[in-house]
Amino acid sequence: MQSGQDRSAPAPYFSSAGLRIGARYALATAAGACAFALAFGTLAAQKGLSLVEATLMSALVFAGASQLVAMEIWTTPMTPAVIVTLALVTGVVNLRLVLMGASFRPWLAALPPAKVYPTLLLTTDSSWIMGIRHRAEGGADASVLLGSGLTLWIFWVGSTALGYLFGGLIPDPRRFGLDLILPIFFVAMLVPLWRGPRRAIPWVIAGAVALAVQATVPGFWFIVAGSLSGAIAGGFIDERK
Repeated sequence: MQSGQDRSAPAPYFSSAGLRIGARYALATAAGACAFALAFGTLAAQKGLSLVEATLMSALVFAGASQLVAMEIWTTPMTPAVIVTLALVTGVVNLRLVLMGASFRPWLAALPPAKVYPTLLLTTDSSWIMGIRHRAEGGADASVLLGSGLTLWIFWVGSTALGYLFGGLIPDPRRFGLDLILPIFFVAMLVPLWRGPRRAIPWVIAGAVALAVQATVPGFWFIVAGSLSGAIAGGFIDERK
């Protein structure tokens, strides 16, 4: 990952060819995104959301992990305490997107904001990895990032609706392992991010703290504790060649 402006790298640009390349890259992870969205649609239906509400959430929020976490916390009627909890927990879950956006600056800073920000709006864990790898391999076409994000968004929104409509046919999602989709997804995300045992220390710390807090503190504070402890630990791991 680049830490500053790389003057030797080719200048960024947008092209229709890059959109197609990004879409092709996204197809490799579309099946996982669909399964993820189907699970969310099913949970949304069980929590009492309407089809329009569930689909709009996926279309406007487009953040799978925080959407699933929100459904776990969601209650009816909604109370001020639940709203605060939702905002805090989902905010912490999505803090990683701040770092993802910062990692794109050396690549996209020279482009017009009117093109950059809509592209960043569609950033997901999968499209981030695709974009970073494309840039690391010498690519400059920012449309690859946009194409992958847009393709995943289409699959995400469509699969949410399908999960909502047909989720009622699955009275117990845990029986079919649908509750494991979120942890499996994030474990799979660790594979391309592997940089050796030393860089994995914050992962271990975050997991250990989250498990300890989950066992001792009620509610969803284990998400906050695990995220913050992993981020703090990562700040102490310097970049050694």
